[in-house]
Amino acid sequence: MIRFQAAINGATVDWEVEPHEFLTEVLRRHGLIGTKRGCESGHCGACAVLIDGREVNSCILLAAQASGHEIITVEGVKGEAGRPHPIQEAFVDSGAVQCGFCTPGMVIGTKALLDENSAPSVNDAQKMLAGHLCRCTGYVKCVDAVLDSANRLKAKEGKAQ
Repeated sequence: MIRFQAAINGATVDWEVEPHEFLTEVLRRHGLIGTKRGCESGHCGACAVLIDGREVNSCILLAAQASGHEIITVEGVKGEAGRPHPIQEAFVDSGAVQCGFCTPGMVIGTKALLDENSAPSVNDAQKMLAGHLCRCTGYVKCVDAVLDSANRLKAKEGKAQ
């Protein structure tokens, strides 16, 4: 066993992990089940998390490699006063949740995109979504959700100022 220490969703953790364990498994074992196990080869994006603000597929990253970093899972993407985050609301309102299996990864991907680019184009949204496999929506609604997320966050910032 080795020691895994990180800030996950704002809380400091200190866990013991096996050297060969992938981050997805460690997160799920500790109750962060929003991070899905899909392909286990880094192709579907269902396991996406943010590590130091960058989107990473946690199914191909050893937990030991993430030790010492800031990790945000979909559980850490929260709205205010118990409400869903504007990104989550946009996905629901756009009808981009269908079965919901890929949604946590897409929410993480959208957050990563919008943290870097508050006004993404359709092409930017499509490029980000290319790393996320969705069998239900056909992606049109997902692109709409990404763009709507940007608008909701801009509107929220405008109200805060």
